Amino acid sequence: METINVPERNEVSENNQVIFDNLNSKLGFVPNLYATFAHSETALGDYLTFQNRKSSLKAKEREVINLVVSQVNECEYCLAAHTALGKMNGFTDDQILEIRTGEAAFDAKIDALANFVRDITVNRSKPSAEAVTRLFEAGYTKENLIDINMVIGDKIVSNFIHGSGQFAVDFPAAPKLEAELV
Repeated sequence: METINVPERNEVSENNQVIFDNLNSKLGFVPNLYATFAHSETALGDYLTFQNRKSSLKAKEREVINLVVSQVNECEYCLAAHTALGKMNGFTDDQILEIRTGEAAFDAKIDALANFVRDITVNRSKPSAEAVTRLFEAGYTKENLIDINMVIGDKIVSNFIHGSGQFAVDFPAAPKLEAELV
């Protein structure tokens, strides 16, 4: 049930048309999520600036956050997109599935990150003391904590845009988890 259509280039403002052209030249297409942001004059540009901000986190760590938040929020669009991006960043299919559960037995630092992100997302911004302690003990800093929250916020925005818009997923579907998280 699509509630927000995915606009074509000719249906968006000139400013958004320029962004569409840039995305098309970089990615080869304009993902439906990004196109949907273009219903607003400024949201697409604002979101891309937010998403591409400098961070103390590595690309792999950002994908861990994207996968966990998207799983907790059951966002099929973002799970599909970040499964593809997770693979591009070196995670295996099995590792991606495990990360989505909020765990990562294959790497202690990523495990602490995935656990923290699941905990703070499930508990609506209030992580347990144990999850915070594990995060810091794994080597994350206060700067990293702020950047982790920035990525969580970014992902929640895109999860909510898809959740309210219900537009088509234009990435290969992410496999379902055997057990639900919440």
